[in-house]
Amino acid sequence: MITADTEALAVAATASVAAPVPVPAPVAAAAQAPGAAGAAGVAEAVGAVRSTEEAGSDEAVGFAEVADKLGGLARRALHDEAMLTPKPGLVDGRDGGSHHDMDLSLLLASADALAAPIAACARAAQHLPLGRALRTEIGAVGRAGEQRMLDATGGVNTHRGALWALGLLAAGLAATGTLGAASGFAARLAAIDDPAAPSRTASHGARVRLRYGATGAMGEARQGFPHITRVALPMLWAARAAGQGEHTARTDALLASMAALEDTCLLHRAGPEGLRAVRQGARAVLRAGGSGTPRGRALLEDLDQICRSRRLSPGGSGDVLAAALFLDSALPLTADRSR
Repeated sequence: MITADTEALAVAATASVAAPVPVPAPVAAAAQAPGAAGAAGVAEAVGAVRSTEEAGSDEAVGFAEVADKLGGLARRALHDEAMLTPKPGLVDGRDGGSHHDMDLSLLLASADALAAPIAACARAAQHLPLGRALRTEIGAVGRAGEQRMLDATGGVNTHRGALWALGLLAAGLAATGTLGAASGFAARLAAIDDPAAPSRTASHGARVRLRYGATGAMGEARQGFPHITRVALPMLWAARAAGQGEHTARTDALLASMAALEDTCLLHRAGPEGLRAVRQGARAVLRAGGSGTPRGRALLEDLDQICRSRRLSPGGSGDVLAAALFLDSALPLTADRSR
């Protein structure tokens, strides 16, 4: 049984990890509304709404069903992230963005291929305690899942980072039963070295870590995915609570990550200058009131043009959004659905 613990995740949307993230005025106002207890109160209220709307049957999800359910939710989250349009520099419903080797249909096929491996990560965590044996199993599942993804995409790396993040978080959810504890479990699991891991010294991420000192996906995981749990997810919840539509809430959650994350995809393509350009552009949209305002939409279009013209791809933030949507969608699985 999974129990709710949204307060552990719902840190104020203004609390960025790397740099202050501008919060659109309606969102900030909602987070400070009387009785809201800051963003934690906003998140708790939104959790209650989503639990009522999406939980469906009042019957509790059985222990044996949790892993498969989480795999399905991960697939849906990856689909939702891919289909969100527009997204600066990223694959969306228009085209491949800054990626000449990807399109929406390819990302959807990749997402479909990853449901089973992510479910397998959750299943492993249900049966093995936190430790080296579980880390070894998760590593093996991840490598098999990556090959499954590559088979589905004709060799294109569409979701390696997302598989890593969602696989660990699914394991955390299955093992701990709470949203709040899941990221901590994932951090401790990621901190254990995988004895069978192949060397990736030639990978883009490895080269970026060596050249710029960026911690990348491994560092994000070992810190408990702060840009998911402390930036994107609270922004998503607070934007909804402020009355923003789902499209705007998801776009602003993506922008919040883009404004703060040390994205190794951007560092690989354009170095610190490219990373800085995307961060500044995302902050400008949020300062203008978010993507739902006329000025914010205009600035979002400007940022999209910058990304396309310079082939800048904030792929790390795409993964952050997918993971935030995944955690958000897990709320109806909680025992305390009426929150």
